[in-house]
Amino acid sequence: MKNSILITILSFSFVCWTTQAQKAKVASGDKKYNNFAYIDAIQTYERVASKGYQSAEMYEKLGNAYYFNSEFEKAAQWYQKLYELQPDLEPEYYYRYAQSLKASGKEKEAENILQKFEGKSNRDSRGKRLQNNSNYLVEIKANIGRYTIENAGINSKYSDYGSTIIDNKLVFASSRDTGSVGQRKHSWTGEYFTNLYAAGVDGELNPAAPLRYDANVNSKFHEATPVFTKDGTTMYFTRNNFLDGKKGKDTKKVTLLKIYKATLENNRWTKITELPFNSDNFSTAHPALSPDEQTLYFASDRPGTTGQSDLYKVAILNNGSYGEPINLGPQINTEGRETFPFVTNDNQLYFASDGHPGLGGLDVFTTKINPDGSFNAIENEGAEVNSPKDDFGYYRDSQINRGFFTSNRDGGIGSDDIYKFKYQARCQQQLKGIITESKSGAVISQATVTLLDSQYQTIAETTTNASGEYRFDVTCGKNYSVRASKPDYKTNEGKITIPTTSGTSQLNLQLENTICQVAIGDDLGKCFGIKMIYFDLDKSNIRKEAALDLAKILDVLEQNPSMKIDIRSHTDCRQTAKYNMALSDRRAKATIAWLVAKGIDKSRLTGKGYGESQLVNDCGCEPTNQSNCTEEQHQMNRRSEFIITAL
Repeated sequence: MKNSILITILSFSFVCWTTQAQKAKVASGDKKYNNFAYIDAIQTYERVASKGYQSAEMYEKLGNAYYFNSEFEKAAQWYQKLYELQPDLEPEYYYRYAQSLKASGKEKEAENILQKFEGKSNRDSRGKRLQNNSNYLVEIKANIGRYTIENAGINSKYSDYGSTIIDNKLVFASSRDTGSVGQRKHSWTGEYFTNLYAAGVDGELNPAAPLRYDANVNSKFHEATPVFTKDGTTMYFTRNNFLDGKKGKDTKKVTLLKIYKATLENNRWTKITELPFNSDNFSTAHPALSPDEQTLYFASDRPGTTGQSDLYKVAILNNGSYGEPINLGPQINTEGRETFPFVTNDNQLYFASDGHPGLGGLDVFTTKINPDGSFNAIENEGAEVNSPKDDFGYYRDSQINRGFFTSNRDGGIGSDDIYKFKYQARCQQQLKGIITESKSGAVISQATVTLLDSQYQTIAETTTNASGEYRFDVTCGKNYSVRASKPDYKTNEGKITIPTTSGTSQLNLQLENTICQVAIGDDLGKCFGIKMIYFDLDKSNIRKEAALDLAKILDVLEQNPSMKIDIRSHTDCRQTAKYNMALSDRRAKATIAWLVAKGIDKSRLTGKGYGESQLVNDCGCEPTNQSNCTEEQHQMNRRSEFIITAL
């Protein structure tokens, strides 16, 4: 539907743009008539290309024009020509070409091009992440200084891990032995199965001595990682596959993990039930609640998991039932382990992973959950929370910025220890910019601005305000692309690396109007960025590069049969004035001859060379034939002009 509408609009617009003698006020006293012409550069490029002219820049512009308008079949056509002409492309063009092929139903071809985009890294996303984050150690070290960390003071010589707060109590899992007759040791670890313990905490989350938690919850197998609703009446927790005295096993006779739900009645946890998306044949563990308590996050190795364990989410429905579990996707999950999710009240997701680039073992990572369910860039939480060993089980009270995490790092008391911390805000950066029109410099409001990560995946999108401004919250030390677009303008992109210190970064972009409005007295060459028709040194024969630019002028003349132009060739001051005048005149006449040979009536063309007589700066050489100007300054004087004399 969208493509059909776009095609209709383009067809109608083409009729409008090529209409002769449209009335408008002349903005300059040099323009003698009220007639304007409307030149669509993209359509000109397409017609020129159809005649056999080849240019990587032209193919890029054509491919981009259709890609950004979601006309993927046409985009694939031009990207293919670009690829055939110049196989060694910038990564984004492989990506866009692959996406265009995929959207056109050419899955196999898309996969081949996508492999080129992925480069030399293998298909394992961990390798790609390392390649795309080669400076990850610098980024991790840049986060140092945000945490004040110390042992929580509640640890035993056994494993103590996982933390949450409810009713001014720190609830965690521990394999410490309290002398219970029924307490058993796990054959894999030699430690007791974990039970839940609780320790009272003060306003700064300093814990007191821990005690065993509710006996109705604790069993002779593992219990761990509880999470509570805000009213304290519902608890979700992890336990081995054990309920009502019955132990479940998978096909290999192994008792796996499940998530259970309990309800608080008369200060006791009752009605313990397993959640319906558990299974005897895979593990489901480590629940975490969203701030609105309508989504449950968890870890699982269920079928469809990317790695050893992935993070999932499931909707908690109003009637007490649950939706279907949804994998959080490849931005979060890797071929390694993603586990122990936790979500703060301000929708910041923390989790442990050994698949994202880190310091070793499990590291704690974080990302912002956006209102639409998407995620911002993944960040390593830094070299204070993380170590070369396993670091996981992160919990933070976002109001007082204090919390806990678990680690088996060197210097601990047991195999896993709980550490408490005080947190300071991380490096914060905002990316802003102004979108303007490339020629006039006028601000462009209501332009669509898209923020993309280093893999050209969309992170966020906004529109410019009345002042042409946009803003994004971004991550310190990361690489981004910013894409600006608006109907009747060529989409433009820019790249930026965000500093590793808090502040504001600026990236302004200019958009070129795809519809070039010209009047008598204007230079037609400016519609296509033609500054110079290049000739061989001291010669006037038309080079291949010159023919491509002249083909654009030819196309406009063919589309506007009443248009007349005056072709003016200019040189810089080097060489004698007489020589420059003769050379430029020969070049102007050669340009006219080329257009006449292509079918343009000679009566529509005038032209001559002006040599160095109309310099645009102070780079004259007379009378010594010498100048101290730079090459760039001389280049400004070497120009070709196609001045419109009639419409």
